[in-house]
Amino acid sequence: MSETSTDPGTDLRDRAAALDATDELAKLRERFTLPDGVVYLDGNSLGALPAGVAATTADVVARQWGELLIRSWDESGWWTAPERIGDKIAPLVGAAPGQVVVGDSTSVNLFKALVGGARLAAPGRTKLLVDSATFPTDGYIAQSAARLAGLTVVPVDPSRAAEAMDADTAVVLLNHVDYRSGRLHDLPALTAAARAVGAVVVWDLCHSAGALPVGLDEHDVDLAVGCTYKYLNGGPGAPAYLYIAARHQDAFDSPLPGWNGHADPFAMTPDYEAARGATRGRVGTPDILSMLALESALDAWDGVAVEAVRAKSLALTDFFLECVAAYVPHGLVESVTPAEHEHRGSQVSLRCANAREVMGELIARGVIGDFRAPHVLRFGFTPLYVGFADAERAARTLGHIFG
Repeated sequence: MSETSTDPGTDLRDRAAALDATDELAKLRERFTLPDGVVYLDGNSLGALPAGVAATTADVVARQWGELLIRSWDESGWWTAPERIGDKIAPLVGAAPGQVVVGDSTSVNLFKALVGGARLAAPGRTKLLVDSATFPTDGYIAQSAARLAGLTVVPVDPSRAAEAMDADTAVVLLNHVDYRSGRLHDLPALTAAARAVGAVVVWDLCHSAGALPVGLDEHDVDLAVGCTYKYLNGGPGAPAYLYIAARHQDAFDSPLPGWNGHADPFAMTPDYEAARGATRGRVGTPDILSMLALESALDAWDGVAVEAVRAKSLALTDFFLECVAAYVPHGLVESVTPAEHEHRGSQVSLRCANAREVMGELIARGVIGDFRAPHVLRFGFTPLYVGFADAERAARTLGHIFG
């Protein structure tokens, strides 16, 4: 090395340290329990453990369940948890209170939203437009919902979905962020296009809620669903949520009219009368242990603006891509995540040969991401606990693996 040349690794490490030192969100890492020496870039699959969850869960088990027993449905607020926690999620997806209810899985909530959306649509419409690159479960559920509602599923590329919407379109199902590539789709424009033809739009927010602003109310979204175990850090199998816009609540007809969604659950009447508001999206008895773990996990968001999280997310992913370009020999990896900020979620997906083996080696070296067949490495950046030094180390380790 000549006296005038510089080591790009030293420069990048120094920049990472400087960026972390001035990062206003860096202190939020203290709100999470993370193993020492590990760079965790899989929050797009399972978020890290918020520090308060263990104590909360212990209290729920030992005191609320163990001592108060059935009294906790009232005294510990178990019965109202789905709506209460929904209101904690609401500001993170740009919704006013009273429109988000927590419970069931994303798949179950998607089924409610699609069939309920079809019942909201004008009679005579025949098509259910579905993101052609959607997560497989969304496609399976859409096929079943379409059979029940008498619709035909039409796969569409989200970037051209507006062109496929017409007077025969009953419901449009789209993902805000593509799970494989990390591409961010244009929720405002696509929602407006659906409304312009009188269709009901359902958004899957699994890979955007907690990572970037969504603006459900601002953009007049009809229905939305999402999980809570990714960027919301609710824990494995944490309950999902259903958003029903206030203007649709009186007419929303759930295909799963369980007793928890009844206007008077304890009347035990043979005929179903839906509850008012988003509560009609409830079905059966809430999963209290995971539900209250989620409620505690959401405390990690206290005082945090989603806009600040988005700004850091873009800075982190920009820096990671720069580090990958510096450390990995040219041509061995290719980013399939859009470079443009307006089209990028909070993950970076890299295509390479032997991706499964490469990810296995990364994990063995303390950098945890994940793999999607056949050749994609996924790295999820959760700004609440991921820093710039993490991004630099992950890229440097990837470079070492490629020699």
